[in-house]
Amino acid sequence: MKQTWRWFGPKDIVSIDAVVQAGAEGIVSALHHVLPGVVWTPAEIEQRKLEIATMRDGSPSGLDWSVVESLPVSEDIKKQQGDWRAHIDAYRESMRNLAAAGIEVICYNFMPVLDWTRTDLAWRLPSGGTCMRFDLIDFAAFDLHILKRDGASADYDAALQEEAAQRFAAMTDEQAQQLAGNVAFGLPGAAETFTLDDVKAHLNEYAGMQEETLRQHLIDFLSEVAPLAQELGMRLCCHPDDPPFPLLGLPRVMSTEAHYKAIMDAVDIPASGITLCSGSLGARPDNDLPGMMARLGDRVHFLHLRNVARETDNIRGSFYEAEHLGGATDMVALLEAAVQEEARRKAAGRADWSIPFRPDHGQDILDDLGRQTQPGYPAVGRLKGLAELRGVIAALEPRIS
Repeated sequence: MKQTWRWFGPKDIVSIDAVVQAGAEGIVSALHHVLPGVVWTPAEIEQRKLEIATMRDGSPSGLDWSVVESLPVSEDIKKQQGDWRAHIDAYRESMRNLAAAGIEVICYNFMPVLDWTRTDLAWRLPSGGTCMRFDLIDFAAFDLHILKRDGASADYDAALQEEAAQRFAAMTDEQAQQLAGNVAFGLPGAAETFTLDDVKAHLNEYAGMQEETLRQHLIDFLSEVAPLAQELGMRLCCHPDDPPFPLLGLPRVMSTEAHYKAIMDAVDIPASGITLCSGSLGARPDNDLPGMMARLGDRVHFLHLRNVARETDNIRGSFYEAEHLGGATDMVALLEAAVQEEARRKAAGRADWSIPFRPDHGQDILDDLGRQTQPGYPAVGRLKGLAELRGVIAALEPRIS
């Protein structure tokens, strides 16, 4: 399994030098400054490759750009409105440019409006470290009393509405603003400049859209890009919804094994596959991660390995980012299934037998505290996670290979 590390580019506080010291073998990155729907040019791609390949003193890092995360799917494509057809053309051109640069794996998501949602970006743990957390009561308080979304009350039962009202009443203005900012941090490109009206405007563009419609739009998108990926020798892998249940009246189409199977069956092309994120999917108690890896492993092109601790057994509930070997997912069993899948692929002669993975998220501990890295992406916390995962894999591979 190829050990990779997410890097947000030259402005990332965690440097390429630090990634080398962590022992990662490849980089997961993107051209975050290029807007969705705009072509990734060969020059921009080569510049990012050079940045990844070079340490601060100019010496080679030994790292390659292993996975693109993400080549973003525009909101126009998801809604099939506006310039969506031109955006698909641009997506295909970006794929060609990436393939020409030797990059084979593209992770993307199909979540409307928000790429991910948390209510706290630095929740204090008993250890003194911090992590990201989703608190359902806080989220309901935001939806009902800060955003004041039309029809929001229909999404929460009476007991939860009452808890949310009490929680909001106890907030200071500063706390309410912080909560709104935390939720909006998952709004691509708007974390620093959003307004509540901006969020409402984005949501209104999806008003009335049902799950079936969004799923068909995803199928339509894949029908345009997956054959090209197959032709280019690339692999596309869809990231699950985060969290994996409906929020803000928006439909969800990548939250369960059934969701993934429906898409894989509809566009039955090997190049069209899955980013199996154990943290996102693990926030639902009805998702069996080791079983999903065993049953869907043939189409798993990328692994995000992290863990969450669920605070209830409900499908929709509160959770926080746990240690990589803690939390609700049996990480050892999941890794065992992944190593078994790699062994099957290798025996079958598949060129893509090695599945890239990265330690996804991490708790802020030790020198991470106060460093203000990208939320969820500390240096020491991810290093700890990578070391734990590396140890499990080292124990499993000799027994399975």
